[in-house]
Amino acid sequence: MHATGSPEDLDAPFFEQLSIGQVERSAPSVTLSEGMAAVHQAIVGDRLRLALDRKLARDVLGLRAALAHPALVWDVAIGQSTVLTGRVIANLFYRGLVLMRAPLIGDTLSTTTEVVALRQTAPRPGRPTCGLAALRVRTTDQEGRPVLDFWRCAMLPLRDPAGDTGHADSFAEIPSQLDGQALRAATSSWRLDAFPGAGGGRLDRMAPGARLSPHGGDVVSSAPELARLTLNVAAVHHDRLRQDDARRLVYGGHTIGLAAAQATRALPEIVTIVGWHSCEHLAPVHEGDTLRSELELERLEKLAGGGALVHLRSRVCAHAEGDPAGREPVAVLDWRFVALVA
Repeated sequence: MHATGSPEDLDAPFFEQLSIGQVERSAPSVTLSEGMAAVHQAIVGDRLRLALDRKLARDVLGLRAALAHPALVWDVAIGQSTVLTGRVIANLFYRGLVLMRAPLIGDTLSTTTEVVALRQTAPRPGRPTCGLAALRVRTTDQEGRPVLDFWRCAMLPLRDPAGDTGHADSFAEIPSQLDGQALRAATSSWRLDAFPGAGGGRLDRMAPGARLSPHGGDVVSSAPELARLTLNVAAVHHDRLRQDDARRLVYGGHTIGLAAAQATRALPEIVTIVGWHSCEHLAPVHEGDTLRSELELERLEKLAGGGALVHLRSRVCAHAEGDPAGREPVAVLDWRFVALVA
């Protein structure tokens, strides 16, 4: 006997298959290697000195291993969380991301993802019925020490287009401000005086509201390779037939990674990124788009031992491949993050 009909697609849940309190732990743990770091750097072009210069990392951190770029760390954690969001239509936002420790190359990351709120959206003409799932993502290292803790919101389809799950949770309890003590914890023992140009004072002369941009933009390339590297199993990042327009949706962390790389070009004083207040995906990004960002200084907090925490807002716009020079770019990202500067 041979089975007939199409095989049932079982490896990713629909919205109505999620439940409050559900915890997913099945994603493989990942050991951060020099090879992973090199591929990640080649795709997003990150220029963070401590992730590129082993001697400098030893001088600042007091350790022999190289620092894992924070963008690689959060990309792996997000990728591990996609076990629950393989059918994602879009990721709408991130909230309250804090790096509670700074992983090194050679550390192993494990992630659990908990469903904390569910809300079915109102039906719209011409749009499939879907729901929003608020997920809390927690990542630990090989010693069980906390590394990351954050929330993300994914839009997922319903198996039954006419279904009514009754889910109507509020997302108001998801935090959008970060705890100052938590932001300082991961880097409190670092020797910022060993960082090139430490104490230069350029940021001291910038008032809140000051804006700056790196010269030039960055083309989005190797999008499925980044998704594969970080274990991201969301089909929209791999399979063009999952989208109505037959164009693969670029993983949101790719856009964030390019924005982070542009931030370090504009502000080479950045030692590392320690947290995100929030991150909003405003519109889809596709491979071949060129991204440009503008940074706004929102707040500067001096640290007792030297250096400062600088609260920045990155607004990213995209020019689609083939767009004429005069066409207005599309706003695709609004990212409010906190960087440690020397």
